Amino acid sequence: MSQVLRGGIARLEVMTKFTLATLALASGIYTYLGVRSLLEGSPIAVFFAAVVYSAAVSVGIYAFWTYLMRFLPHVREASSRRLMYLAMAIGSIMILAMSAWLNAAALAGAAALEQHMATANEEYQQKLDQAHGNALAAQGLLPDIQLAAQRFSLLSDQERQSGALTGTSGSGTVVQLTAQMATQLNGLATEITASRERIKVLFESGGKSLSKMRQLVSATGPVEDRTNAFAAETVTLTGTIADLQQTSIAPAVKRTAEDLHKTFIAPAADGRSVDLADRQNQVVGKVEQAIKSQSSALSTAADEILARPTVVPVRFIPLSTAEAVLQYAGDFLPSWAGAISLDLMPAVLIFIHVIVHAAIRREEGADRDEDTMTAGEVMRAVRIYHALRDHDPSLPQPPGGRRAEDAPHTGPPNVPPERLPSNVAPITPAIGPGRSP
Repeated sequence: MSQVLRGGIARLEVMTKFTLATLALASGIYTYLGVRSLLEGSPIAVFFAAVVYSAAVSVGIYAFWTYLMRFLPHVREASSRRLMYLAMAIGSIMILAMSAWLNAAALAGAAALEQHMATANEEYQQKLDQAHGNALAAQGLLPDIQLAAQRFSLLSDQERQSGALTGTSGSGTVVQLTAQMATQLNGLATEITASRERIKVLFESGGKSLSKMRQLVSATGPVEDRTNAFAAETVTLTGTIADLQQTSIAPAVKRTAEDLHKTFIAPAADGRSVDLADRQNQVVGKVEQAIKSQSSALSTAADEILARPTVVPVRFIPLSTAEAVLQYAGDFLPSWAGAISLDLMPAVLIFIHVIVHAAIRREEGADRDEDTMTAGEVMRAVRIYHALRDHDPSLPQPPGGRRAEDAPHTGPPNVPPERLPSNVAPITPAIGPGRSP
């Protein structure tokens, strides 16, 4: 079986070298595609720099795996073999650092950039919705404000027509105070209503920007051009989100509520009699309490709206294909597996050679290296032996004191076939003139 394994290794040697060269060349090509996206400068300088780097990677990978395949299977000592495996591990890490991630960038770079834009699109969608929600939060106060304004207006009308509060009809202190409060609340309600249209316009504008961004993510064409257009749309959308935050009417509600309470000045009673003046003062006190209650409710509601987290606009950062592949590596595991396998597949071939050579040594024994010696090596060993014997007489001499080269016949030695090694066949002398068969 050992001869079959040796023959298989010899026959596959060309195929092994071709495989290593093909893998190194493929890795160099994908490394060129990956590194080209990282370099900046003139097209010629980028081209030559990428070619030189990818050529260095190809040569380095081919030389590294060739060295290991030549030496590792023949290393027998455990300590030396451990050092060889350590060298293989270090070299593999270097290959991953200088080539594998660039191969992954070439394989999945465009998809990674699209993933980057899609992720940014989702973040901008969330920010726009959050800003829109904060801007609309004050709209929820509109019914309460309108109701309070209607209540003060109704009290003013009733006091003017029938004297419902003081018992005396006419336009007096109470009528003026309730009408004033109704006017202030109606003005605040008008501001909130006006802001609703502005919020609607801004939200629709942001929606259009998001729609264009989604189209750029799924569109065809060079991904670099789409990324630049996507970045331009993000600038517009960021401005829209900032405008939405400024459109919120909650600060105005807060200020109005504080003004209702802090700037309230009770008017002097203008009743023609002392009794009417007392009733007016009593009603003014009750109105003041109602205003303080309404002011406190509006201020609390405005504080809850203002306490919401401020929307921080997202800043879109364009990435290169290599950076995008590294950032979204978890989403492109198949591409990473292919890029790494392209560089580290020769390790499997080396392990196969190690296993085969170990099987050969078990079959033939650890000291059967003489089976691989050529005839020239044997003859040279014999000459060295004779030179050493002539130099040192203590070495054993051949029978009869004659050296092998002094023997009268020049043909092959007459070695019985049963004493020949198992892998050596006996040589029959050729029949020529003067020789009998």
